Amino acid sequence: MAADFTERRQLILKLVVQEFIETAVPVPSEALVRKYGLTVSPATVRNEMAALEEMGYLTHLHTSAGRVPTDAGYRFFVENLMDRTTLLPSEQRMIRHQFYQVRGELDQWLQLAGAVLARTAQNASVVTPPRAEQLHFKHLELVSIHDTIVLVVIVFQDGTIKQQTLTLETARSPEELRRSSAQINERCADSTIERIEALITENRQQHPPFFDELEQQVVELIVRAAHQYNEQIQEQIYSDGLIEMFSQPEFIPALIKEDNTGRAVERMRRALEILKSGRGLGTLIPQVLASDGVQVIIGGEHSTDEMREYSVVMARYGVDGTVAGVLGIIGPTRMAYPRSISTVRYISLLMSDLLRELYGVETRIYDDSA
Repeated sequence: MAADFTERRQLILKLVVQEFIETAVPVPSEALVRKYGLTVSPATVRNEMAALEEMGYLTHLHTSAGRVPTDAGYRFFVENLMDRTTLLPSEQRMIRHQFYQVRGELDQWLQLAGAVLARTAQNASVVTPPRAEQLHFKHLELVSIHDTIVLVVIVFQDGTIKQQTLTLETARSPEELRRSSAQINERCADSTIERIEALITENRQQHPPFFDELEQQVVELIVRAAHQYNEQIQEQIYSDGLIEMFSQPEFIPALIKEDNTGRAVERMRRALEILKSGRGLGTLIPQVLASDGVQVIIGGEHSTDEMREYSVVMARYGVDGTVAGVLGIIGPTRMAYPRSISTVRYISLLMSDLLRELYGVETRIYDDSA
């Protein structure tokens, strides 16, 4: 930490962030002194705010005398200044009760998780379905439909079934198709897609190859089906909370004393596009799946322009080594980070416990007050 980042400056930064999150208007020095009973004068606070602005943690809008946090200010707040909050025990009990009313209904869990996240954090929510952490091939069948047309039925270990027709150059008898199926199943059963890709490479280098031309085609089809499935899963994003997010002042110009109505409308359009298409979120999902704990991405930290005015609080949930999904909150950078983080943490751990129970793994219902 820089030597000039004194305790007083850290305190003022913390108070500015908290005030701006609460009020959505630039924070003047007089308001901080009056509200928090600071033992220094407004002039001293203004000087400290100016220093924080030079350091990149605060800025000011238009000709306003008040300051607002920058993305760097929010980041320092989240990592160093934020008070850790938890959901009230009564909130935890109510949320658990709602989930156990739809016990065993995975689709309803996902929808309920989105609704609870949005209502509790007062912003939009996103939830992806749990999927196998590593997709494994289970077995396939080759079914003759016509002399040169074969139906390929692929079954993955998570129960997913993919069917596709394959047109052959020369006819194959049902017995030949059974032998090819058996050969593929023997070599590929219970394998990850990465292992099957390695087998394809080995087969091309082997003389004679262990897969004939048809079998090589079918194994390549397995790999393509797996990749398509993974892409489709990443695009499946449940969202909720548009009303909650659009109730935030950033989308209501009069509440933030902003004359540019068009800018607020553009924010709404962009938010709808993000939640409808998942664009901007898709790149975050693999990162969160590979991480532990709650991940916070703030404004300009995003790699895509459409996300630069938004913050995302996300966490992985699931059963280690089996299935995993992602859930979280998206909203303006002026987000109630303590509340959002505690909500995402609680729901992710609760969803993990519910999935453990579904998969027959020992469960531990999480108490955020512990």
